[in-house]
Amino acid sequence: MFKEFKEFILRGNVFDLAVGVIIGTAFTGLVTSLVKNLINPFIGIFTSSGALAHMEFKIGKAVFTYGAFLNDVINFLIIALVIFFMIKAINKLFPKKEEIEEIKINEELETLREIRDLLKSNEK
Repeated sequence: MFKEFKEFILRGNVFDLAVGVIIGTAFTGLVTSLVKNLINPFIGIFTSSGALAHMEFKIGKAVFTYGAFLNDVINFLIIALVIFFMIKAINKLFPKKEEIEEIKINEELETLREIRDLLKSNEK
């Protein structure tokens, strides 16, 4: 059982995932700072409260801070956009194994067709 666990832990995917989580956490902090310190004050210019995160409304005793929610939505959209562009770039740089195998199969198939055609021409 220990051997299986060791094999699982030492797989490349586990390390890749750990690195991704650590970098993702750091990137999230960076985007949060960008939104809080640059984007929110810019939006605050056009709002009466001066800052997006402080926008709220009250119904009775309940306080709804919709500005904080909008702040989180902006964070999410920026992170999703950056990840989208990163994945597009990575997919262009590194073709999928399936595509590589398909190219090899097509080359082998073409070679076999050429051999077949040569054999047919030699039979005549």
